[in-house]
Amino acid sequence: MRSRQRGATFLGMVTIIAILGLGLYGVIRVVPLYMEYMAVVRAMEQTAKEDAGGTPQTLRQALGRRWMVEDITSIDSKEIEIKRVGNGYTMRAWYRAEAPFISNISLVVDFDKTVTTNGAASLAGT
Repeated sequence: MRSRQRGATFLGMVTIIAILGLGLYGVIRVVPLYMEYMAVVRAMEQTAKEDAGGTPQTLRQALGRRWMVEDITSIDSKEIEIKRVGNGYTMRAWYRAEAPFISNISLVVDFDKTVTTNGAASLAGT
């Protein structure tokens, strides 16, 4: 009687490990982008909470200081869109961040966050 062998072959195991390895490597490359995005959101929310005098110029200066402290490089504080809404302002950060993956392949992530200052808290964005 012949017994049937069960289990994965060596080639099957190598394929599974390669796929999992590429996935893990992709996650490792993208995590710093999300960490920096969280720093951008934290800086915008703290600036909005303080309201920093309430003018676009003072908001931008406060963002610039936080950018230096947080070491944010994917987007410049001057690229934050500041618009008047009611009694306050909305600050919108929309940007694309890239991380090199393998050879000429890159991982691209789009970020979009809107934060309102205290004067327009009833119109809070995303």
